[in-house]
Amino acid sequence: MSSRILLVEDEENLREAIKLNLEIEGYEVEEADTGMKALKKTEAQRFNLIILDVMLPEMDGFDVCQKIRITDSDTPIIFLTAKDTSQDKVLGFKYGADDYLTKPFNLEELLLRVKVLIRHSNRGKPEAEQLKLYHFGGNEVNFLTFKAKGVNGIDVSLTKKEISLLKLLIDRKDSVVSRTQILQFVWGYDVYPSTRTIDNFILTFRKYFEKDPSTPRHFHSVRGVGYKFTE
Repeated sequence: MSSRILLVEDEENLREAIKLNLEIEGYEVEEADTGMKALKKTEAQRFNLIILDVMLPEMDGFDVCQKIRITDSDTPIIFLTAKDTSQDKVLGFKYGADDYLTKPFNLEELLLRVKVLIRHSNRGKPEAEQLKLYHFGGNEVNFLTFKAKGVNGIDVSLTKKEISLLKLLIDRKDSVVSRTQILQFVWGYDVYPSTRTIDNFILTFRKYFEKDPSTPRHFHSVRGVGYKFTE
């Protein structure tokens, strides 16, 4: 079966040229020309690699990468971009990229990097070992199955929004996550829940995972700022 690549690039001529060369190498290529289209494709389909521009309409590539990484820590992402400063590269890797190639680029080098990243991602581990489990305070969250073990061993089924918010808070453990960040990375730009809606999610997490929800140890509301997870 051919490896599947999502190519996210808003410059049509460049996108078509890269796609043609990837297809010549035997890859199956999906295209997106905006950040929002890219996110919708990653939510609906699985890919072996994502090639991602930074300067995109609607949502830039750094934001796209961060949002993908909330629920998908495995799919390799390579930035292909004209943003070539050291600070840009540091940001790219900080937000979850596996590689960073600047424009103008050598096509053969891009194809080699693609081959290496896909080869490494396909090695993987047995499925049973790939389960992304997180333990805290006697609780367990499985980010692949959306299942959890809460207080007193109760079984919990989590929604996609709940698992996304949990992942965001846990990834930024001990740091305050602002309401704006939650809106951007969990709800996206098309829906704006009220602060009360986010509070209700935090209250639900306390009910699932706190021994005493009235004095939370793990899920904290920081008035006027945002929300914080601690172990």
